[in-house]
Amino acid sequence: MAAMNHGIVQHLARIACGWAALLLVFCGSAALAQRQADRSGPRIFIAGDSTAQSYTMERYPMSGWGQYLACGLKPGVVVENRAIGGRSTRTFLGEGRWERLRNDLAPGDTVLIQFGHNDAAANKPERYADPDTTYRTALQQFVSEARTAGAYPVLITPVAQRMFEADGTVSAHFSAWSAVMREVASQTRTPLIDLEVSSRRLVKRWGAERSKLLYLHFGPGVWPGYPAGLVDDTHFSEIGARHMANLIAQDLAKLPVPAAAALLRKRPQLILSKPLGKRECR
Repeated sequence: MAAMNHGIVQHLARIACGWAALLLVFCGSAALAQRQADRSGPRIFIAGDSTAQSYTMERYPMSGWGQYLACGLKPGVVVENRAIGGRSTRTFLGEGRWERLRNDLAPGDTVLIQFGHNDAAANKPERYADPDTTYRTALQQFVSEARTAGAYPVLITPVAQRMFEADGTVSAHFSAWSAVMREVASQTRTPLIDLEVSSRRLVKRWGAERSKLLYLHFGPGVWPGYPAGLVDDTHFSEIGARHMANLIAQDLAKLPVPAAAALLRKRPQLILSKPLGKRECR
């Protein structure tokens, strides 16, 4: 009888364990489903340099277009801005920043990739990336690995500086890098936002004097973080960052990527004429 009871106990234990295993599978699947639900909204990752990065208020009015892009998006869209100052394709890869971004990608994410300013810094060999070799290879790697992760890469040519030629046109100081990016986009069939072209048009339309509002032109004592004042025709003011984000938004809305559906048709917070003095959209 004892042996029979022992057998029954073992049998019941096996059944219980089986149910426990099924419960674990169910709970695991439920947890996975919840994690997927939590991230089911569109996500946009940004890989780039100081012109795109997000800044703290201590550095205001310096701003990057990446910190205001969300102002042109529908609610629920997550912007993961991994852009950081002083980085080129070479250093973004060498410091492991791309690897960390790539590991965080999920199917359906959109990845905006803008490099060129620091890649062109021939006087800084640790950053410099030859357009026809190092830069081209890095862009190809970004595109390939983003797609392997199920994400949608978008290449963005380097944004313009506020620098004018004698005939009044806006300089294209990164033209070699932009040309290679366009080639890589064409060869890999990757969507392209030609920010170099659109931002040069914007600066020219605003003119030599008014376009100072897009960049950083202010005297001593105006902003606590810049006691000596600043004249900077590369980095953006709040107004400049918002307008550059709008240029990207209007082109992104036309591309065959998931993030396109997340763009607002009207984006008043990206075309302000006066700064709000904060990072928030309004």
